Amino acid sequence: MNYQAFANLYDSLMADAPYEKWVDFIAQQVKQDLSGLSILDVGCGTGDLLLRLNKKGARVTGVDISEDMLAIAKEKCEHAGFSPPLFQQSMTELETIGEFDVITIFCDSLNYLETEKDVGDTFKSIYNLLKQGGLLLFDVHSVSKITGFINQTFAEDVGNMAYIWTSFPGEYPNSVEHEVTFFIENEQNGLFERNFELHKQRTFPVEVYLNWLDEAGFEITGTFGDFTLLEPTNESERIFFSVKKK
Repeated sequence: MNYQAFANLYDSLMADAPYEKWVDFIAQQVKQDLSGLSILDVGCGTGDLLLRLNKKGARVTGVDISEDMLAIAKEKCEHAGFSPPLFQQSMTELETIGEFDVITIFCDSLNYLETEKDVGDTFKSIYNLLKQGGLLLFDVHSVSKITGFINQTFAEDVGNMAYIWTSFPGEYPNSVEHEVTFFIENEQNGLFERNFELHKQRTFPVEVYLNWLDEAGFEITGTFGDFTLLEPTNESERIFFSVKKK
């Protein structure tokens, strides 16, 4: 697959993503200026959050399992005038790449882990990379949001690319499988090339995440619903967690 083409599709899909709200959430939780803070963004994708945090003066590092996404993130950051450390790693087995004041996993990246063990391993892995008193900030789809995806189809034509996104029940409880077929115009011959991806997501009830975080050694500092500072409700679509390394 042409990673440049797919990254362009990814950025098109994420064009309306609330990156500034994620930045605001970080600032609310650290309760100080972000300047000088060391922040590791896990599941950094093509680097849009890294760009915004760098503008705030944070010292950023990115991790993603996709080499293709990291290549685009590197290009974007260098175009903006900085070169953050970028690592291709699984969040379940993060290597020793430094100690951080804050570690983030946003845009429901954690929902791509399908097993209880993977989620627990991720929390333990992140715990080891945080400074004492450091914060882990992340969000996940709520159970109602995941189940609401099932049997839905989305499609869009964005000029030189188009996609059809269909969702089906996953093999685990509270899971979903997204079949994404996308067509990208070949700049040389004008023909559209067909590509296919399968994305699997799973979530768990809030109390299950809290138990795993406690087992990993974290102190729970707050849970919130949908970019607010209010407790999540049954109607919340995105659940935010703020936890501290004891």
